[in-house]
Amino acid sequence: MESTQPGTAYPLGQLAAAFVTATTHEDPATRARAGKRVERWSRVLAGMASGRVRVGSRTPMAGYPAWVTPTVVKGGFATGEPVAGGPLRPQETALGDLRGRVFAHFLTDAGQAELCALLDSGAYRLSTPEEAALLVVAWLLRAGDRSGALGVLDSIGPFADRLCFVPSPGPVGEQDPEVLWRSSAGEVGAALAGRRPNERVEAMREALAVWNPLADEFLSLWLSAGFSSAGPSAADDEWRERATALLARYDRLAGRYTRCRKHRNPKENLAVLRSAARHVVAGKELAPRQAGLLRHVITSMVARRGRPGSAGHTALRDGQARIASIPGRHRLARVVVSRIAALDPDSGIRDVAAVCAPVTAAEAATHGIPAGTPIPDEVRQVVRRAQAGPVDELVRSGAVPSAEVLAELVPQLAARTSAAAYPDEAVERLVAASYRAFRVRRSLLLVDLAHQVRLSELPWIDALRPHRQAGDGTRQEAFATLRRLGELAVDGFPATLLPNPLIRELAALSTEAGRDLPWVEQLAADIFTGWFTPKFVRAADLAGELLAGSLYARYYDIEYSGLRRQDFGERCHARAGVARSGRLTVGENGMVIEQAQILTSHNLATLVHAVGVVPADGWAPVARRTFASVVRLSGRDQRDLAYAWRQLIFFLSLPGVDASSVVEQCRTDLAAAPVSARSRLEAPLNDLAGVVTGGRLTREQQLLGWAARR
Repeated sequence: MESTQPGTAYPLGQLAAAFVTATTHEDPATRARAGKRVERWSRVLAGMASGRVRVGSRTPMAGYPAWVTPTVVKGGFATGEPVAGGPLRPQETALGDLRGRVFAHFLTDAGQAELCALLDSGAYRLSTPEEAALLVVAWLLRAGDRSGALGVLDSIGPFADRLCFVPSPGPVGEQDPEVLWRSSAGEVGAALAGRRPNERVEAMREALAVWNPLADEFLSLWLSAGFSSAGPSAADDEWRERATALLARYDRLAGRYTRCRKHRNPKENLAVLRSAARHVVAGKELAPRQAGLLRHVITSMVARRGRPGSAGHTALRDGQARIASIPGRHRLARVVVSRIAALDPDSGIRDVAAVCAPVTAAEAATHGIPAGTPIPDEVRQVVRRAQAGPVDELVRSGAVPSAEVLAELVPQLAARTSAAAYPDEAVERLVAASYRAFRVRRSLLLVDLAHQVRLSELPWIDALRPHRQAGDGTRQEAFATLRRLGELAVDGFPATLLPNPLIRELAALSTEAGRDLPWVEQLAADIFTGWFTPKFVRAADLAGELLAGSLYARYYDIEYSGLRRQDFGERCHARAGVARSGRLTVGENGMVIEQAQILTSHNLATLVHAVGVVPADGWAPVARRTFASVVRLSGRDQRDLAYAWRQLIFFLSLPGVDASSVVEQCRTDLAAAPVSARSRLEAPLNDLAGVVTGGRLTREQQLLGWAARR
C-alpha cells in the first residue's frame, strides 16, 4: 500500500492567514488570538522540518508513545508538544518545584493517602486523561492489584519529569449525569466579560448623541444672523459671544469624543459651519468660495431636515436620541456577567431565562442602564451555550444546534455507561471522569487506514480492565443509550452526516453493549489512499439487508447482491468512473469516497437496521424536514447539498413510508421556495419522482457532491 505523507501546504496557508489577522485586524483581542495561532502553526512547521513531528502518524511526537495526548491544531496537525507537558500546574507547584519530585511524592505512604482521600471524596477534576494515572495506581494498590499498579508505573515512569499525572482539586458533590451542557457558567461568563464595544456602533452613537446636536446649534447660530461675506455686523457682540462659546465647546467635545471623525472632514456640514464661525470670531472676512459653500450648507440642511426647533426636525432628533440612548451590547453583557457570578462556575445554567431577564431596578442603579432594558439576542445566544438539561431537552430547545455540538455533549452521557461496569463508586467515578477527559482529545490527521487512539490504549485504563464486571444490565443500558443517541441525531439533524466524534461515541457504546457493529467514519479526500477497511464491506452488507431493491438502490443503481464478489475499493472506483492506478486528485478521491458513503449509507442503515432507531413521529416527517434543509442548502456547497439529498432518499426508502406522497408534498414545498432553490432543485426532484414510479437514472442524473475538478 502506498503511504501518503501530508505536506506543508496546509500548515503554511494557515500560518499565513493567522499572520495577516495578527498584524492587520482592528480588534486587539482578535489580533492576540491570531498571534497565538501563529505561534502554534510555527511550532507545527518547525517540528515537521526537524522530524520532531510526524504528521499522519498515530505517534506524532518524537519520544512519546501514542497514548500521550498531543496538542493538535486545525486539520489534525500536532504541534509536537504534549497537552500534559509545559509549566507545572497549580496542583504541582503546591508540592514542589520539580515535576519528578511531585510524582515521587505520590508514591509515598503520605501521597497515596492523599490520592485515596481524593478517590473517596471525588473532589478532583481531570483536565487531561494523564491526570487520572496516579489515582488509578492508588486504587489498584488499595484493591490489592500490585502487579497492575506496577505495570502502570512502568509505562508512565519514564515521563514523570515531563508530564503532569496529578489531578487538580475540584468541587465535591454529585452531578446528575443526565444534566448536560456545552459550556460552563464560568466559560460563558468569561466570554461575555471579554466583550468590547463595537467601534462602528459606538461611532454612530457618538454622531447621533454629540455631533448632530452640535451641528444643529451651529446651524441655529448662522440662521440667527444676517448673512454677508463679512459675517454678522461688528456690533453684534452677542452673536460673537455665542460663537466663541460654541467653538470652545466643540474643542472640549472633540478632545473627549474621538470615535466619530466625520466632523473633522472639511467637506462635512459641521466642519463648514464651524470653520466659517471661527473665521468671523477671528475678525476675518469670508472668502467668496467659503461664503458660497456656507450658504449652500445652510440652505441644504434646512431643506433636508427643516429649521432646528421645527416639528419635523425635533421628531427626527428625538428619534435619533432614543437610538443613541440604547445601551451598548458590551454594557448589557456586563449585567449578565454579574448575574452569572452568583452561579457555580463549573456547572451549566438551568434557568437561562432568568439570567437573560431585562435589567432590574437595582441593576439600573449599579450599571447606569435603564430598568427594563432587554438583553440582546447576541448576548442571550452566548448564555444559551451553558444551558443545562437532559440532552433531549437541549436538542428540542435549539441549545444543541448541530450534530457536531451533539457530539460534544455525548461523552458526558456516555461516560456513565462506560464506567457502570466497575465494582465500586470510587473507580466508577474515576473512569467516568477519565472518559470525559479523553473525549476532549482532538483527532489527529492519520494516513494508511490508521485509527485514532482509543481509551483502552491508555496504560492506566487498560490496567483496570480485569476489574470490569459488565453484566447483562450494563450491556442493556449501553444499548439503550446507543439507540437514544442515534434517534436524537437522526431526528434532530436528519440532513447532516454523522460527524466523526459522534461516530466514535456510538462505536464505543456498541462495544459496551456487546454489539460488533460496522461504524464508518468520514474520510479526508486530501489524504485518501484508495483503500477501505473491512468494516466498510460489513456496513455495505448491512445496508443491503435493509435497502436491496428499494428506492435508494434504484436511485443510485446499486446491486447489493454482488457486492462481496468484488473488492470494495474496486467497486467504489468503478462506480465513480475513476481509475485506481496512479495518483488521484482530491476531487477524484472525493468521488470514490462518496460512492463508499452511498453503498454503506454512511451509518444510517446501521442505526435503523441494527440499532433499531425509530423517530418519535415516524420517517415521513423526518423526510419532509430533510427536504426543508435541502432547500436551505441549495445555494451552498454542492457536497453539503448532495449529503442531505442522499439522506432524504434513504428516509423515503424505509418500510412504511409513502414515498410518492412525500415527494408530492416536497413539490408543494419547493413551489413556495425562493426562485434560486426552485431552479436548482426542480430537475432533481422530477428525476426522483420518476424513480419513485419505477424509473431509472443515468449516473449524470444522480445528484452527487464531488467531481474530478471544481
